[in-house]
Amino acid sequence: MRVVESGLIAEAVKDACIEASWNLPSDVRDCIRVAREREPWPAARDTLGRIIENFGIASRRRSPICQDTGMACVFVEIGNDAHIEGSLEDAVNEGVRRGYTEAYLRKSVVADPLDRKNTGDNTPAMLYIEFVPGDRITVTVAPKGFGSENKSRLKMLRPSDGAEGVTEFVLDTVERAGSDPCPPIVVGVGIGGTFDKAALLAKKALLRPLGSRHRQEYYAELEAALLERINALGIGPQGFGGAATALAVMIETLPTHIAGLPCAVNINCHAARHARVAL
Repeated sequence: MRVVESGLIAEAVKDACIEASWNLPSDVRDCIRVAREREPWPAARDTLGRIIENFGIASRRRSPICQDTGMACVFVEIGNDAHIEGSLEDAVNEGVRRGYTEAYLRKSVVADPLDRKNTGDNTPAMLYIEFVPGDRITVTVAPKGFGSENKSRLKMLRPSDGAEGVTEFVLDTVERAGSDPCPPIVVGVGIGGTFDKAALLAKKALLRPLGSRHRQEYYAELEAALLERINALGIGPQGFGGAATALAVMIETLPTHIAGLPCAVNINCHAARHARVAL
């Protein structure tokens, strides 16, 4: 049994919060550059160029890519042979508190959804825990801005709706979102499980490397087909029209009940930020 002190987790979360605010993952940067090279519409190509310029400035200055530094979504994978000494939840929130305070990141969390009083330190984090083989602990911090989160949707489809129903729901969600989530977007799709699990699947899908394919060929082909149809909508970068409405579509699935077909769509803006630390 390997023991990991909770203080190490707090430090890892703090560092990941700060890094994720300014360092766009290389797969996302590469996808945006490729989109610009392929973009035939001058206004869209210029917009993509400005997005590239922005994340370059953020990287050089180590300043936030976007003014909405997001709600901290923290995914922790705990090895079955690892033991955390102390409270995991307290450590994660301490890391978020320190990261957002030390780096002067915008605090966007309110303590109650109706009275709207700001917590002042961007806590609490949204914490997701998964147990995996081994004795390591992996922490992934994914700051989620709400320009894109607000355009996400979930629908309890009928089993008879099938792949066509899923496709129409995803396309309708993206079309309704329009330019609000700052395209080119990344689209996470969760299919199956229960009402809550479908939403979590869609959010976890956003952590996959852009350009990766679903492990099953059927869903990999559905990802490609959805991406093609989304880009045919013509919304384009920041809504100025063009070919690059989405950078990627990623699907995750789970078994579900014979009477249901839950489907969730979690949209991310082009600043698909996340940072990962292994302990």
